[in-house]
Amino acid sequence: YLDTANYEPLDEAKFEYSWQWAYKDRYTRAGITAILGCGFDPGVTSVFTAYAAKHHFDEIHYLDIVDCNAGDHGKPFATNFNPEINIREVTQKGKYWENGKWVYTKPHEIHKPLTYPGIGPRESYLIYHEELESLVKNFPTLKRARFWMTFGQEYLTHLRVIQNIGMAGIEPVMFEGREIIPIRFLKAVLPDPGGLGENYKGETSIGCRIRGIKNGKEKTYYIYNNCSHEAAYAETGAQAVSYTTGVPAVIGAMMYLKGVWKKPGVFNVEEFDPDPFMEQLNKLGLPWVELHDTDLEL
Repeated sequence: YLDTANYEPLDEAKFEYSWQWAYKDRYTRAGITAILGCGFDPGVTSVFTAYAAKHHFDEIHYLDIVDCNAGDHGKPFATNFNPEINIREVTQKGKYWENGKWVYTKPHEIHKPLTYPGIGPRESYLIYHEELESLVKNFPTLKRARFWMTFGQEYLTHLRVIQNIGMAGIEPVMFEGREIIPIRFLKAVLPDPGGLGENYKGETSIGCRIRGIKNGKEKTYYIYNNCSHEAAYAETGAQAVSYTTGVPAVIGAMMYLKGVWKKPGVFNVEEFDPDPFMEQLNKLGLPWVELHDTDLEL
């Protein structure tokens, strides 16, 4: 089994790994492997963290995952993947790990401009993303772990309107004698994410900004990938958000089939050796860049 994102029930705007981790004993007894979260984020960002822990740090103390889509698809409003999941994800309460506990915030309450390589400053919002749950478990030296994502003001305005008029709802309502789910109706009228690639310009920049200790001294480290929407479309007919999700899933399957990531049980990607995965990222269109002892802005 391999997936690219958390399981999310249809009747509840919530996701967590504990539901899938509960299968660990059954998978172990059956002698089969489950690889969880093998897209980009979650996925590559977790492998980046494991790579940093293996090669550059004795202890990781602070982790900030930063996700910028600086692309323009030319539509007034569209989501880059399934609108039903995307809208629920970005409108939920914020949540991050600090000093051994989860801290909750109002949606988009915490934000600041961050500078992304080759793109420049973009307003970035603290949201909850699923890889934080597994990373704080698998890297217990973490004192704080957060996830940041960029949103334009027009996008946020559309989101507020969608919420205010009830179109983000997941409870059924009666319409002309039949039940409908508002957010599913919205999905039907929004642009298909799979059709955005042709006119998409710009690029994504996703990475990990890490602070910790190496040889008794504090160290900062930033590892990231930039992916061009135009280049992704030219190669595959898909935009960069799809490309950055699909390529890591292919690499994860490759790792399993080669026996490199193959052991009985249920695992998040950071629990495997990151090196062979990182090697394939460079070969298969998602090259990564490392910056050492740099200003993390966080």
